Amino acid sequence: MLARYQMARGVPASALPRGIRQDTRKHTSHVLRPTATMVEDYLAAPSDAAWRKVVKQYRALLEERFAADRRPFDELAELARTSDVYLGCSCPTKKNPDVRHCHTWLALEFLRARYPDLDVRMPA
Repeated sequence: MLARYQMARGVPASALPRGIRQDTRKHTSHVLRPTATMVEDYLAAPSDAAWRKVVKQYRALLEERFAADRRPFDELAELARTSDVYLGCSCPTKKNPDVRHCHTWLALEFLRARYPDLDVRMPA
C-alpha cells in the first residue's frame, strides 16, 4: 500500500503510521522530492495560478526522472506491493493548508498512473 502522512516535530512514535515512512521533502534525495525553487516560489505567494504552475513543473520533473532512470520508481512500487509505505511531507501547514496542494498528492497520482496494480490511497 502507498499513502502519505504529515511529518511533524514532537509527534510520538505511537501516533505515526505503522509501516515504512519516507521523507520526500525538497531537501532530501528521494526520487519524489520537488525542487526547492518549486516549493519556495509557491509558498511565497500561494494561489490557484501558482499551484497550477507547481503541478506542471512537478509532473514534468517526475516524467524526466522516470525517463532517465525508472529503477527508483520501480523499487518504490515493489516495496509498496509488499509493505505499507508512507510518503512524508510537512503539509498541510499554515502557509499551505490544503493537502491537495502538496507534492505528495501529485506523486501518488503519478505512481497510481504508472503502476495501476498498486494500492494507492489518497488523503481524506
